[in-house]
Amino acid sequence: MHQLPIFLNLTGRTVVLVGEGEAADAKARLIERAGGRIVPAWEQGATIAFVALDDEAEARTAAAALRTHGLLVNVVDRPDLCDFTTPAIVDRAPVTIAIGTGGASAGLAKAVRQRIEALLPARLGTLASALSAARDAMKARWPTPAERRRAIDAALASGGALDPLDAAAADKVDGWLTSDTLTQPSRIETIHLTTPDPDDLTLRAARLLGEADHIFHPADIPSAILARARADAVRHVVEAPPADPPQGLSLWLEIADDC
Repeated sequence: MHQLPIFLNLTGRTVVLVGEGEAADAKARLIERAGGRIVPAWEQGATIAFVALDDEAEARTAAAALRTHGLLVNVVDRPDLCDFTTPAIVDRAPVTIAIGTGGASAGLAKAVRQRIEALLPARLGTLASALSAARDAMKARWPTPAERRRAIDAALASGGALDPLDAAAADKVDGWLTSDTLTQPSRIETIHLTTPDPDDLTLRAARLLGEADHIFHPADIPSAILARARADAVRHVVEAPPADPPQGLSLWLEIADDC
């Protein structure tokens, strides 16, 4: 990962936008959608800055001047001059999906965005809002964070009670909360790795890595594979899978001898 993806709250904040023309207009629309206030030059309290100037020397000078005020600067179409880049965006508010290439190819980011747009229901944001409104009810039914996470993971899984690709999922939250459906019991799954390349993971393996509570693995498992697991999953470096796995979903990773 070459950049840290973050979501910045701009509502009511000041954003500097230097330049005119189509590129500047595109950035202005993006800033306004996020609730930012646009100014043409630095002023006290500014948060970030965009420079949309055709002349490279002028763009460099403007960016350098803005950085003297402590601002992070995006210089349109010049990734080598950028402190941050803006991604292609799939907007299902409050769900926002950002696709970035670190400035390598805006066209590729757009193509990926279009594929994702076609997959996701228009009411995905409504599902997110419904889950947010149901937090107290979820805490009452599943008192511990681990119980809640397992319940939500099971519901949001493919074919689950609240499958995100189901356009009607937002209407099913109340029924899910009162249903007799139980979360999956504690279990351990084995993932057989045939190569050290994370891009060769099967869809099943990638899904399990994203869901597991505990990862058991020998010391020679590649870090690139482990990076695909949930950040908060507990890692255990061991020589063999546990006979009595802990609560939740555990994975045992093993790699082929010829990898």
